[in-house]
Amino acid sequence: MITDQNHSPALDIDAVRAFALVAELASFTRAAQTVGMTQSAISLKLKRLEERLGHRLVERTPRSVRLTGDGASFLTRARDLLAAHDRALNLQDAPARRLTIGFSDHVLGPDLTSLLARISAFDATLRLDVRIGLSGDLVDAFEAGELDAVVVRRERHRRGGETLAEDAFGWFAAPGYRQPSGEPLRLAMLAAPCGVRNHAIRTLDKAKVDWVEAFTGGGVTAIAAAVQGGLAIAPLARRIAPPGLMDIGPHLKLPSLGKSSVVLYARAADARTGASLRVLAAAFRGMTAA
Repeated sequence: MITDQNHSPALDIDAVRAFALVAELASFTRAAQTVGMTQSAISLKLKRLEERLGHRLVERTPRSVRLTGDGASFLTRARDLLAAHDRALNLQDAPARRLTIGFSDHVLGPDLTSLLARISAFDATLRLDVRIGLSGDLVDAFEAGELDAVVVRRERHRRGGETLAEDAFGWFAAPGYRQPSGEPLRLAMLAAPCGVRNHAIRTLDKAKVDWVEAFTGGGVTAIAAAVQGGLAIAPLARRIAPPGLMDIGPHLKLPSLGKSSVVLYARAADARTGASLRVLAAAFRGMTAA
């Protein structure tokens, strides 16, 4: 236990930042990837911070990382310290950095709130501009220099990018949905040229399953509403399917939709923005692995 606070060395700002990252990402590995360090280096910094404070901040098991009571209490002060430190370094009142990110509507699900919170917690000075759209349109905008980063579903003709997750797909419907015997499969889908739509249609046509587009939505939120209302079924990633829906593909003997890769395309104008993008990637991996 540290007893003489007046003559103790100052807190190591890098150690405080390492702790905040471990807390936000719930992973030593992802925190290390974010700042380009080894996992052992992150562990050492956190150990020295705990020794400096005289308190255990993190409980670590082979399967999880969670904050202790002291860790949760210190996290708020750590964020305040990091924000003050970053403001102090900005002596020239440089223009605020802006990061423009595009997210595919078929990728987001419930994760956007947590993703934005974690980026903001890492760098409160960053100004975020978020666009939602179709994967193909977003990648085109990225390649044209209109977006700094996009998180999208990999399309068959696209290469490159950093894989963040592999999503399994299914045919989702409300629990009470009944497919009329002898009638075409009623589908709810985004309008063309949605890649998920195209894949679903190709899969059904290949299996010679008759279908009809019963509902066309301008976003996944609208698709989910139609499905929850019993209008039709929809091809959705299991991760983003709203609670309460069920995959009725096996029951109707529908062909498997397989899996789809979620990828990040990004460019960073400076090291700090690059670190924010690594936080985004690590946070997304963490949530999809949970």
